[in-house]
Amino acid sequence: MAIRKIIEIDRDLCNGCGLCTNACDEGALALDEEDKAVLIREIFCDGMGMCLNVCPTGALTVTERDSPAYDVDATRTHVLQTRGAEAVAAVHPGTEGEFPAPSELTQWPIQLHLISPQAPYFQEADLLIAADCTAFAMGSFHHELLKGRKMVIACPKLDNLDGYVEKLTDLIRINHPKSLTVAIMTVPCCGGLMRMVQMAVEASGVEMPIGRVVIGTDGQIVQAGG
Repeated sequence: MAIRKIIEIDRDLCNGCGLCTNACDEGALALDEEDKAVLIREIFCDGMGMCLNVCPTGALTVTERDSPAYDVDATRTHVLQTRGAEAVAAVHPGTEGEFPAPSELTQWPIQLHLISPQAPYFQEADLLIAADCTAFAMGSFHHELLKGRKMVIACPKLDNLDGYVEKLTDLIRINHPKSLTVAIMTVPCCGGLMRMVQMAVEASGVEMPIGRVVIGTDGQIVQAGG
């Protein structure tokens, strides 16, 4: 065994919703007889923290501790047996270079200055508004945050912010996103992006929660939720 990143579950905070069990592509999580999330086997957990994004109570965290190594072959066998052949493709490879990670980007452009709020692919989409640096800092950005979402990027420090709130307001008002997530870094300047999105939601008249994912300079998610 060796020190590595792995999921830790606070049973007192877990409400038994089961969202994490679906979000984990490796099938490492399940609900026990008390409807609490549990780690089935440590070797199935890649430590990437995909489940953190969906947990509504903050019961899940990524910790570093002594644990058996993530076993990608055993995990793929487990997923094949429990979820079928199609699900195996989503299993995290575990080591760099095993196979090229696919891009999850499904639209262009993505920079806020360039996007059109009227673009049809934004209609009722799951929307990710991300600070520019997030995708560079977080190696699993495509797999963990971008997958299944349409994206807009901006830098609240270096961009010319004229018209940004108004454009975000139109984007939300016209398209009524199914969900809205903001991804920012822990650096102070990133807070401006969250404030702009909050102002835009209020101005749009569309009542919807704003999910927030905060990424550390080491590329790890340090906070996920509202």
